Amino acid sequence: MKKIICLILILTLNSCHFIGKGNGIKFKITNNSKAPINNVKFTTSEYITALEFDKIGVGKTVSGFLSMKNNKTDGSYVLEYTRVNGEKATKNYGYYTNGGALESWVALKIDNDTIIYNFSKIK
Repeated sequence: MKKIICLILILTLNSCHFIGKGNGIKFKITNNSKAPINNVKFTTSEYITALEFDKIGVGKTVSGFLSMKNNKTDGSYVLEYTRVNGEKATKNYGYYTNGGALESWVALKIDNDTIIYNFSKIK
């Protein structure tokens, strides 16, 4: 019986060690504005890892997986980009806690004057 309890304890502690490994969020960014956007960056407010795209054309979509395995604190997701007129935009969205994503994915749609975002736990 002691061996079973020890095995359960070891497995429990080991599973806690792997929480956050491979942690992150899938994302999709769609440019629904009337002009291309440049220097697109999707990251977290800790600015540890970022995915960058030189340009997203009109009506085009990019997607990926933002790894958060080295994030440690609470924060939000950050979308940065430059419009063709040189105007830079930085927007914070959502929330993660203790370096861990609360949702599975986020879809961001950039319009001419706003950004629509949708988080989901469903993969």
